[in-house]
Amino acid sequence: MTTATGMSLRPGRPVIERASATDRAFLAMDKGAVPEQFGVVLLLDPADGFDLARARRLIAERAPAVPRLRQRLVRAPFGCGGPIWVDDPGFDVASHVRAVATPEPGNERALLDCALAVVMTPLRRAAPLWSAVFVTGLADGSVALVVVLSHALADGVGGLTVLANLVDGAANAPEASPPRPAPAAAKLARDAWADKLRAVRHFAQSSRLLRASMGAGGGLRPPRVVSCSLNQRTGPRRQMAVVRADLATVRAAAHRHGATANDAIVVAVVGALHRVLLSRGEPVGTLVVTVPVSGRSPDREPAMGNMVSPMLVTVPAAGTVPDRLAQVAAQVRAHKVAATGPPPIAVLGWLFRPLAALGGYRWYMNHQHRFHTLVSHVRGPAEPVTFAGSPITSAIPVGVGPGGNIPVYFEVLSYAGTLTITATVDPSHFSDLDALTAALLAELDLIIRYPPARR
Repeated sequence: MTTATGMSLRPGRPVIERASATDRAFLAMDKGAVPEQFGVVLLLDPADGFDLARARRLIAERAPAVPRLRQRLVRAPFGCGGPIWVDDPGFDVASHVRAVATPEPGNERALLDCALAVVMTPLRRAAPLWSAVFVTGLADGSVALVVVLSHALADGVGGLTVLANLVDGAANAPEASPPRPAPAAAKLARDAWADKLRAVRHFAQSSRLLRASMGAGGGLRPPRVVSCSLNQRTGPRRQMAVVRADLATVRAAAHRHGATANDAIVVAVVGALHRVLLSRGEPVGTLVVTVPVSGRSPDREPAMGNMVSPMLVTVPAAGTVPDRLAQVAAQVRAHKVAATGPPPIAVLGWLFRPLAALGGYRWYMNHQHRFHTLVSHVRGPAEPVTFAGSPITSAIPVGVGPGGNIPVYFEVLSYAGTLTITATVDPSHFSDLDALTAALLAELDLIIRYPPARR
């Protein structure tokens, strides 16, 4: 039986959708005061004013295009394998989409503080792991949309898939169908045993991929990084600032020296941190940066879940721009392919998850000396997009970071020709945020203006 709109009144057949090993690892890590979540701030220019009811209706209509937005993660019965994604029978878009007013004076600083508070509010585990908060009352009359996702639901590339289906111009979403029933325990048990058999058959391949991925991430015992104030145990507080640059200009400058825009960002970040450390009387020769690398194939449709592995890059803190770019570019070329394999926390999930659940991961991150900071770069739409007819004028990435003893890290998002770099710090242990953003602008300008080598 169907409705007049063609929506089936009968629920679909049960389907088994397991959380991936990496998704489960992030769930196990999500034990501290700072949740394993990330978000993006979309600045809207609503010519006709903002209507929350209309925004909710649009999101409700478009959410079926991403089934995970209507699903929650539940434990499987004993002996039936890992957690599964099931349709939420009580799904209500109103419980996920709300509006808040930005504090006075309604400037970018107030918006960033408000967005950070939204992203750091833990999502309810008993519901679909996302939220969308509209921030009103900005001084320039704009409205911001803060979309928050759990790392168990998606990584940065998967997050872009969610946004692509929520903005205007996306393909027509399917009609919302009644929730499917959860799979029966017997079916889950058979599937769990099949998974175990597949794991045994692919053990040799998994071992090879693990060695390659571990090598890109520095190995089991990487060299100890230079000791400095960039490795201090962090607390629950966070503060953000934003730096913007023209993407085409940065890319062209990097290409002049045989590097990529991402290489240039890493070099600029380390140069900026070097300037701050010098002002503190801490000269350093090199800094080690973790760069997450996506394992998604460029010729396949992006999916939900996590497919990123860490790659360690040792970056000279001083020297000429061409030399610094060349060293970074060479390391990235040498290790990037290895880093596109499954992340170690997934391959070793059987060991990692119980240790993380007992606090082992937090302890390790509080004492690690593998890297100084993190730089994560996601490429967004090249052309401007709209939501509810309102142009999206800016997109700001928000991540609450690796935590542990990393008090400063960077999220990067390109959108409509603009490169937006968000520096996030624990202000209790890194109080130089203004100096850092000024230094980052200076380093980007140095890279852009550096003359090409003579032929």
